[in-house]
Parts: sequence; C-alpha cells; structure tokens
Amino acid sequence: MRFLVVGAGALGGYFGGRLLAAGRDVTFLLRARRAAQIAATGLVIQSPQGNLHIPSPPHVSAENIGGPYDVVVVGSKAYDLASTMDSFAPAVGPETMILPLLNGMQHIDALVERFGEARVLGGLCLISATLDDEGRVLHLNDSHGLTYGDRAGGIPPRIQAIQQQFEGAGFEAKASDNVLQDMWEKWVFIASIAGLTSLMRGSIGDVVAAGGQDVALALFDECAAIAAHNGFAVRPGAIERGHAFMTAAGSPITASMYKDLARGGAVEADHILGDLLSRAPQPAPAVPSVLRIAYVHLKAYEVQRARAQAAAN
Repeated sequence: MRFLVVGAGALGGYFGGRLLAAGRDVTFLLRARRAAQIAATGLVIQSPQGNLHIPSPPHVSAENIGGPYDVVVVGSKAYDLASTMDSFAPAVGPETMILPLLNGMQHIDALVERFGEARVLGGLCLISATLDDEGRVLHLNDSHGLTYGDRAGGIPPRIQAIQQQFEGAGFEAKASDNVLQDMWEKWVFIASIAGLTSLMRGSIGDVVAAGGQDVALALFDECAAIAAHNGFAVRPGAIERGHAFMTAAGSPITASMYKDLARGGAVEADHILGDLLSRAPQPAPAVPSVLRIAYVHLKAYEVQRARAQAAAN
C-alpha cells in the first residue's frame, strides 16, 4: 500500500516518519522550502516515545506526482486546505482513500465536494507536536494516537487494509466503526479548549485560579449541546473527561490556536469555532454565548492582524 503524506510538519512528519521507519511505502509531498530543509538535516523526530532520524525520506513535489496513491494523509491547517487539495489532486485516483487529520467537519465537506464522497475517510489524531526553528518534529506529550474509519460506519475491507499497515508502526492506531462520533467528540474538546484559552489569553490552570470553572464548563457544555443537536451526543465518559480536563487546577495546557494567536500567526477561528456555531440550534440566544464571544474575539484578532500586515506592506 502506497502512502502519500501531505507535508512533513508536526503531524505529517510524525506519523509519516513512524510509518516509514516501520518499513511502509511512504512518500512525503513537500514544498521547496521544507524539501531543502529535510535535504540538509533529514527528518528528525524527538519524542518521549523514541527519537527518530531518517536521513533521506522519499519525497516529491506537486508538479512531479507520477500518479495515484492508495492513501493520501492530509494534516494541513484548515486555512491552507484549498491550496493543499490542489497540490495533491494528481495523486488521487479512482481507488484512492483520503485520510484527513484536521479538526472539525468543514474540511470533510470541502474534500467531498472536490474528490467525491467515496474517497474521503474520517480521521483524527491525539498528539501534541510542533516544529522547532530547525524543522525538527518535537513530540511534546506521551499521546500519539491516530483514529480512522469509514464515515459510513463499520470496518469494511479497505479500512482493514489500512489497519494492517498501521499495526506495529510505532504509534497508537485505532480503526473506528463510528469515526464520525469520535470526530465530533474531539471537535467539542478542541473547540472548548481553543475558545477558553484564546479568549482568556492563558492556560486552563490560569482560568481555574481566577475562579472561572463555571465559564469553562459552560463553554464545554454548549459545544456538547451543539454536537447533540447534530445527532452526535457526547458519550458520558467523554463528558466526564472533558469536565475534568477543563477545570484541572494548575493545568499548564493551552490550545495550539492560542499558541498561534500569541505569536501573531493565522488561526483556525472559522473552521473550529465558527463552523460549530453555524450548526447550533437557531435562532441564536438573545444573550451571546461563551462560544460566540470567543469566536468574535478571534475574528477581531484576525481583523487586527490583517490591518498590521497591510500596513507592513
């Protein structure tokens, strides 16, 4: 089975690197800058689960894709998805499976519209990772899970084929028979932590120390209610874990969206928070919800960032 991993950033570099080290047929789709970086240093992963250095990982540029791959793994940021789809389109054939690892659901709609219902799987990952200034993949916690499945449910033969490739590949892989439920539950979690830590400009522990547990729980429960409205009620165990996570005293955790905001980078406000709001029961409440306030806060940041960029140019 031939895998094309789109990019070698934190997600693609980590999971693609593990697959490649396990002997799987993996090629990275790279832009020129990342290709030059990897040519100089190799693909480097530093992880509590074991470090990895692959001197010359196979890679290709978009214009040199020779034909279809069996699986295309997509882990781009949502705001880059349109250009990312253009880049890997030549790798998509009649039997190609596209495995996206983005958060939320909006990307599924875009991928289905571009490549067709049958080709797009569901997927998510549970990992905290980033690239440092030298292009090394830094795995920041012990979790390195990847969940995938057919959006229609069950474990059909094509998912079993991927399962065989992922077994023993150096990360925790789970074939899900209800991947949409898993994706919605992660969306609730990600939207909650992103909304809270971005709005409050601090960690979960900071919010708890300020006496804001009620705000944290209100945001989580609002996101969970939207999931339920869309037919994906968060399971009791996930609610219990979410409540505990959002109110953990002393927790240093912040969302990657807050980290992007703090460094002045682009944020996935529309994909993670805005799209979730658009799926809430209508009409909207007269008093803006915590999710709505968090979303407007991020959109105001985007306005400020665009103004600063225009002034700089």
